[in-house]
Amino acid sequence: MAESRVHTQFKLTSEDHVRADVGEDVTLPCHLSHEASDVAMTIRWFKETECIYLYKKGQVTERSAYEGRVSLITQELERGNVSLRLRDIRESDRGYYICQVIHGEQKEEDAVGLRVRRGRSS
Repeated sequence: MAESRVHTQFKLTSEDHVRADVGEDVTLPCHLSHEASDVAMTIRWFKETECIYLYKKGQVTERSAYEGRVSLITQELERGNVSLRLRDIRESDRGYYICQVIHGEQKEEDAVGLRVRRGRSS
């Protein structure tokens, strides 16, 4: 009887780019192709190569420069929404962000670019 633990294969989908003005809040979209238990998932968000947000077993770790500015919509995790919310956009936030999800033996990544526009001067 070859009954082993089967992990449902999943894929991540995102958008190529999102835009935001300095001072705005933005959501960097990233979605799993199927629903999953957030307890079994490790979710990491990187800006280029630096890990800025880690969600593992319900525990959150944020990079100090992003502390209080980044979050997941935790009530959406079980629906496959692993998008990152970034508050109070700064020009230095411009660049590529990588969403990485590890579930069981599988690891998937997808990237989204953030284009930041200077706020309108009044």
